[in-house]
Amino acid sequence: MSENTRIRIEDLRPADGATHKPKRVGRGRSSGHGKTSTRGHNGEGQRSGRSKKFGFEGGQMPGYRKFPKLKGFKLINKINYAEFNVCQLEKIGEKVINLEVLKEKGLCSNKMEALRVLGNGEIKVALKVQAIHFSASAKEKIEAAGGSVEVV
Repeated sequence: MSENTRIRIEDLRPADGATHKPKRVGRGRSSGHGKTSTRGHNGEGQRSGRSKKFGFEGGQMPGYRKFPKLKGFKLINKINYAEFNVCQLEKIGEKVINLEVLKEKGLCSNKMEALRVLGNGEIKVALKVQAIHFSASAKEKIEAAGGSVEVV
């Protein structure tokens, strides 16, 4: 690079139109900002020390008080899980257990989209369980009873 194309710190300045001269008020009629100094004639805004509250809408009921306060947020891709413990699986009476079997037996709603197996309780029957998620203890208990787990 040649010396004259290099940018130096003294060459840096704001872009055109980025800065403005400050408004000089109270400097006579001909300035356009004389007499009332752009504050208007009467009322609160004309006095010194006036500060408008954030959200103030001139006495009208403000928007932040008008609308209900909704807690939390709604997940748009929420999955409805049917959750079953290991002790509940033994009572179903099937060798292969998956979400379709549970829906057919009426043990879970048709709205459920996936099955999760949790490890509460004991199991003595060997079952083949197909689910989207198994807790570590559930997996251990099913395999210890001679069954198998399959993550769908």
